[in-house]
Amino acid sequence: MIAVADAPEQTAVPDLSVAYPDEQLAVRMGIEVTEWAPERMVATMPVAGNRQPFGLLHGGANGVLAETLGSTAAYLNRKDDLRPVGLELSCTHHRSATSGHVTAVCTPLSVGRTVGTFEIVISDDDGRRVCTAKLTCLYRSSTPLT
Repeated sequence: MIAVADAPEQTAVPDLSVAYPDEQLAVRMGIEVTEWAPERMVATMPVAGNRQPFGLLHGGANGVLAETLGSTAAYLNRKDDLRPVGLELSCTHHRSATSGHVTAVCTPLSVGRTVGTFEIVISDDDGRRVCTAKLTCLYRSSTPLT
């Protein structure tokens, strides 16, 4: 049983109401947001517990880290009361990570009234680029649960 903790998104956006707080994937993967501002967000994730069968960091884990950080950045960059939902995520995996942590840095590429696109660069403990991701979010007046 996984202990319930605040979703990492709540670190950056304390007033964010998280549906199903005991079911947050980012918590289970050990993602921690360490820096947050609309123009730059940073988060870390351990390799341990997020591996694929060959002992490497799972590519899908990079996707979860990228989407967590990019979606939170989209929320911080929203206009009015609009809410972002993921529209497209692409990940290019450059090298494998086998131990330690990876660090993701997210910056907005373009933020408009209805669409925002964010770049997320994921690096290993030695500063080598592991993955480059791009997340595009659609800003909606409500999300499916509201």
